[in-house]
Amino acid sequence: MENFPNCPKCNSEYTYQDGSLFICPECAYEWAAVEEESSVEENIFKDANGNILSDGDSITIIKDLKVKGSSQPLKMGTKVKNIRLVEGDHNIDCKIDGFGAMKLKSEFVKKI
Repeated sequence: MENFPNCPKCNSEYTYQDGSLFICPECAYEWAAVEEESSVEENIFKDANGNILSDGDSITIIKDLKVKGSSQPLKMGTKVKNIRLVEGDHNIDCKIDGFGAMKLKSEFVKKI
């Protein structure tokens, strides 16, 4: 026997499926059957202000960031063009003039 969801209105466990609808025989409530979402999820990355980032955006660094292996920090207000979003702890790949290739966290940038 298939496991159908309980009725969202009366919480009855005796629901059945009729075509694309689920039906509750106790309260006669009908609702649409929702297909299971695929396991492929697209991550959404947001900047410090909550704006959604996408590949190719331009950003500004919002605080001084220490750079491992360098004596100079990345200064607040540094502009970065043409970012690329990637998975991981540091989710922005970019090239910064004077520093080269860098990985940044989206929480320390804002979209221009």
